[in-house]
Amino acid sequence: MKSRIHRCNCRKLWSVQNRKTTITASTVLLYGEWNTEVKPERITNPKGFVTTIHSEEIILNPANDVIMQFKKEGRLLYDKKDVDFNVASGQYLYFAEDGTCYMLSKRIGWD
Repeated sequence: MKSRIHRCNCRKLWSVQNRKTTITASTVLLYGEWNTEVKPERITNPKGFVTTIHSEEIILNPANDVIMQFKKEGRLLYDKKDVDFNVASGQYLYFAEDGTCYMLSKRIGWD
């Protein structure tokens, strides 16, 4: 089932939504493929989302030992003015508590 992830800045939480439910978490690990989706025609925010079709690959508030299996490769950035992301798709994302979204790669030797 398709899920959307976005930042709820008013509550300083990440929101994970699908057609059945909405869940919030301080941190989120997306352990799989993802895409970005923008809806500039929307009147209200958010207008940009990270989406995945595999909801089972979303880990809410993951433990530190799970995060240690990955290496930070860069940041996924959202431009509110232009309603655009710096990267359109990829694999593995970590949505940090401070609102930063990191693109990850699997560390060698961790399976």
